[in-house]
Amino acid sequence: MDLSERAIILSAGQGSRLGPLTERRPKCLIDLSGRTMLAWQLQRLEAAGVKEAVVVTGFGANLVDAEIAHRPAGPMKVRTLFNPFYALADNLASCWLARREFNQPVLLLNGDTLFETAVAERLIGAPPAEITLAIDRKPTYDSDDMKVQTDGSRLCAIGKSIETYDAESIGFLRFSMAGAARFAQAIDEAMRRPEGLKRWYLSVIDHLAHTTQAVAVQSIEGLEWGETDFPEDVAFNVALAARWMAKEA
Repeated sequence: MDLSERAIILSAGQGSRLGPLTERRPKCLIDLSGRTMLAWQLQRLEAAGVKEAVVVTGFGANLVDAEIAHRPAGPMKVRTLFNPFYALADNLASCWLARREFNQPVLLLNGDTLFETAVAERLIGAPPAEITLAIDRKPTYDSDDMKVQTDGSRLCAIGKSIETYDAESIGFLRFSMAGAARFAQAIDEAMRRPEGLKRWYLSVIDHLAHTTQAVAVQSIEGLEWGETDFPEDVAFNVALAARWMAKEA
């Protein structure tokens, strides 16, 4: 197994659906029981053994830089990469901007995914595959869930509007050296198309799932995580983070 020592966190978006919470600060800096979303992510990645994190910034980039500058010193190095097109493009553009970071085994993480350390550990320790997508399962799914269709350990399809599905993506992936190179080439090709600026990077993962055998899935069922798209998600994550804080205390 390739050890993923670098993590790329996509934190360029504002999170406008969260209303006043993100009017002056990016989604990744929402306070969750005394610690920002980004701070929780960096702490969890460091605890899982990741050596370096690259945070792709956009809206409120100066605030993210300040957050990282004041982060307690630790073994994991953290740096930022500014996406000047954040207001004009979707997250495929952030991946394209960071394409040169895919020169080694790497983790890719949405900037609005809250997770316990065991989630990162389970993904890092998953069976060898070029690309591995972390998934969870639940009784019902809504229209905003990033749904996935699996066949055993293989990803068959991913998208919000696919008709057949049995799980959801949590916005966390692992790439081997070969998988990282394959993904970097695929996003470069996708960005050359007229619709490239408006595509999600997971549409490229869907394409690779349909055209190759490179994409596997790893279930994180039973572990704690949360996404942050709507105000009710924030309330859930605040409560989740409060429980974690209580355990730390």
